Parts: sequence; structure tokens; C-alpha cells
Amino acid sequence: MTKNELINMNLKTKRTNSKDKDFINLVKELDAFLSVKNGESDDFYSQFNGLEDLHQVIVLYADEKPIGCGAIKKFDSTTVEVKRMYVRKKLQGKNLGVTILTELEIWATELGNEHCVLETGTMLPEAIRFYEKHHYKRIPNYEPYVNAPESVCFEKKLE
Repeated sequence: MTKNELINMNLKTKRTNSKDKDFINLVKELDAFLSVKNGESDDFYSQFNGLEDLHQVIVLYADEKPIGCGAIKKFDSTTVEVKRMYVRKKLQGKNLGVTILTELEIWATELGNEHCVLETGTMLPEAIRFYEKHHYKRIPNYEPYVNAPESVCFEKKLE
């Protein structure tokens, strides 16, 4: 997809929850992608990716077709954790994730949060670069990732 094709797309986001059919289908694609990337570590990481506690979900649409998603989950009294960030494979690298992340940060702020945290993996260098580019700072791994050497944790102060 060219830059001009992206510009001509009608992008919109939808606030929803983890019961949304489009979100569930995107998460299935994400899980298949991560299963390959995580390899032998996939069982460990999969246990932390349930949908039951995700009440704030963003789905990104291009021309009415779901192309990406993300969610926030309460972490502590002033912090949410960013979960299930994904953009369809053919559209990755086109900076569409920033639309999802920005909407999640706005929603987190509206809910009275001051920080976002997240975990990603060393097997996803593109994700690490993405979060660093968008002002997330590396922090010590938090539970349940403290003893997971493939995990990289980040935090961002919301404004």
C-alpha cells in the first residue's frame, strides 16, 4: 500500500470492549502472529493475554474494514496497561499504530489515569522502536514479567 493509498483511506476509530467481534477477530490474528514470534515462550505470554478484563478497546477501521486494535486495562490507581496492540500485517510499518495508541492514551487520561505501562518482547524490535519513538521510557520489568528475559517494559506519563 502506497502513501497515497493510505491518505485516501477513510480511517476511523471505535471505542468498544472485548466482546466486539472485530476486536476478537483481530486478536486471533495477533495471537497467531505472536505464536510464531514468541516460539517456545508463547505459552508463558499467552496466559497474560485474556480478554475478560479489557473494558476499554479501540478498533481502527480503514474504509469500514477493521485493520487494527488496542486496549487498556487498569494496572493501579493512576495507571493503565496497554494491551493487545496490533495492526494487520500488510499495513504494519505505515504508522497506523500511532492512531490506536493516541486514542488509548486519550481515553486513559479521560478516565483519570496519569501513566501508561506496557510490555513487549525482544523478538519484536519494531514494537520497541515504535514505543520509544512515541515517548515511552524503558522501566524495570513489572509483574508478571520480572523474570522474563525476553520482556521489555515501558512507561509513559500522560499529559
